Amino acid sequence: MKAKKIATQIDESVFEDLKLYVKEEGRSISNVINEAVVEYLAKAKVRPAFKSSVDRLFEEHSDLLKILAK
Repeated sequence: MKAKKIATQIDESVFEDLKLYVKEEGRSISNVINEAVVEYLAKAKVRPAFKSSVDRLFEEHSDLLKILAK
């Protein structure tokens, strides 16, 4: 996959932690940031689907849930 160069800013302390991490792991900053963004986006896409499923289940079984809550 072709990489796209970007510029961003992060907190100094986060950057220092990142530099230590990549040194310990023998990885590049770009690799770690790319992996983190991919993981974040995957989780962000799942959350709305999960929430809508849970909401639907609560609606469908509200009577049962009220009985169980007693």
